Amino acid sequence: MIGKIKGTVSEIDGNEVLIETVSGLFYKVYFTNALLETIVENDEVEVYTYHLIREDSQMLFGFEHKKEYRLFELLLTVQGVGPKSAFMIVSESTGDKIINAVRQNDHAYFTRIKGLGKKTALKIILELSQKFHSEFTLLPDIPFSNEDQTVHDALLSLGFESKDIGDILSKISKDASIEDKLKEAIGLISSRT
Repeated sequence: MIGKIKGTVSEIDGNEVLIETVSGLFYKVYFTNALLETIVENDEVEVYTYHLIREDSQMLFGFEHKKEYRLFELLLTVQGVGPKSAFMIVSESTGDKIINAVRQNDHAYFTRIKGLGKKTALKIILELSQKFHSEFTLLPDIPFSNEDQTVHDALLSLGFESKDIGDILSKISKDASIEDKLKEAIGLISSRT
């Protein structure tokens, strides 16, 4: 399985992006709309990838953040939601908005996405609400830099609550290194307990 790709953007054609790796291999990866807005040809990128393998084809779906990747995987567990529908849901929104729509039983949120009917929207809400209970918590609507996302993921893996992390990240120094941000964040979160 190909879990992550790092390389240079060689070509962009709609949602298809050709990434050239250091070894000279070119991978065709489908990027989310949000990720497409941040890149141009010759940019260096590093994306989480979901490698879909079928009898007659292989596809790579690219995600900037692990949360989007995990949501995509969870959407694939919903009966009636295939890879293209799951990717469209993640691509046309943000992780927190999807989580919020599931938690608020907002089926209209999903039916606005092309190709999704009310029946599928209700299935998504029903099946994912049970899986979201412990895995995802809502983050404040703060745009994270790549460094902040790294700090967030590291703190999450240490067992800190996502809601606390989001609040703390808005208070720590923006120009600090990742290591200093981690130390500062751990200090601030620990002082609360």
